[in-house]
Amino acid sequence: MTALELEAPTDPRGARPGRDLVRRYPTRAAALACLVSFTAFWIAQRLAHVTMLDLMVYRAEGFTVRNGGSLYDMVATSAHLPNTYPPFAALLFTPLTLLGVPELRTLATAGNLALLVAVVHLSLRLAGRPRHLPGPAATLAVSALLVWCEPVWTTLRYGQINLLLAALVLWDLTRKDTQRLAGIGIGIAAGLKLTPALFAVLLALAGAVRAGQLLRSGAGARAARNPWLRQAAVATATFLATALLSALALPRDAHRFWTEIVFAADRVGEVEITANQSLRGALARLLHTHDPGAAWLVVAGLTAALGLAVAAGSLLRGQRAWAAVACAATALLVSPISWSHHWVWCVPMVILLGSEALHRTGTAARRWWAAATALGLLFSSFALWWVPHRWHHHEELHQNGAQMLLSDVYPLAGLALVALAGARLWRLGGRPGFGGAPRRAGPASGT
Repeated sequence: MTALELEAPTDPRGARPGRDLVRRYPTRAAALACLVSFTAFWIAQRLAHVTMLDLMVYRAEGFTVRNGGSLYDMVATSAHLPNTYPPFAALLFTPLTLLGVPELRTLATAGNLALLVAVVHLSLRLAGRPRHLPGPAATLAVSALLVWCEPVWTTLRYGQINLLLAALVLWDLTRKDTQRLAGIGIGIAAGLKLTPALFAVLLALAGAVRAGQLLRSGAGARAARNPWLRQAAVATATFLATALLSALALPRDAHRFWTEIVFAADRVGEVEITANQSLRGALARLLHTHDPGAAWLVVAGLTAALGLAVAAGSLLRGQRAWAAVACAATALLVSPISWSHHWVWCVPMVILLGSEALHRTGTAARRWWAAATALGLLFSSFALWWVPHRWHHHEELHQNGAQMLLSDVYPLAGLALVALAGARLWRLGGRPGFGGAPRRAGPASGT
């Protein structure tokens, strides 16, 4: 994106045909680069013999629904993986049973690559980019690079739905304030996997603060209604509708999920394993214990409060992109289990830092480029897998300091991003959660 978007200096040795073609046909050049990168990615995945275990679990959930079995007693694949999602997800997975495994794997890979392009497009729109390129050219060029991030690789390796969830949330966050049904995407995402519900909390918090500001300024109760409150209400209503639908279709499974499974965080897997890139996993490795207990509750509670305050403050100050990535980082940090593939939010994070660099010149631009490059390299390094890790061997409980740093790279990056968003908000003149009079923000905010 940088090479395409910045004006290139005159070459004293004369025109270069390749560079001239890229300038004249940026979309075609980006499409070719994306095709080559995606093809190489697809081949690499096949050579690595990816198992798509989670996709097979989704398919097994669909069969369980069709056959009237118990969703939360079933296990699938040779790894004996249980179902951990709300029952609404199993209803949506039912069509997966209509395809054979080879066809399903091909469709899942192609679908996830298309979803990556959608996430990149929505992330660029959220950051107000591009400004000097055709939108498709920027989207395809950035997708060609970010497909190699570890969370994206692992999402496709397992056939996961993380890119779908990110696309649903970003679709809502980039819609116009006049869209009365904005919030449906967040509600559906929360119905599939509970973590995206934090975005509804963010919208409700920011909306409540704005309503209070308007009321204190003398506006009536009708004027105090704002798009964020409406969007939070739509998201909540949609989420409740998914719960009601699953309760009507699968009453036994729905009752068990909301009264038992939702509280069984350890059902998903061992807390301390390297793949768990949440604060709880980091603390388990730091304290050399399977269960960090009260320490995690305190740290997670403080992180949630601070992260939501920063995200809401950013939204109130018109920094929608920063609000989105701060909320995403907070959700990933405080979730009991955040597998490395859940961190596909690295895509909008890297894009946002790059957008900040393009917005500046000189030393400031170089600093932002350094931050964007460092974050991109971190998520592409697979550093968390450089330490000893074997399922059920508990090797992570015996890590030294250097190994802990490597196995905690995503939580550290998430904390750094929230801190950066907070520092940026402070410089804008408003303490987290207590921004001044809000200004209207469109999708281009955050640049």
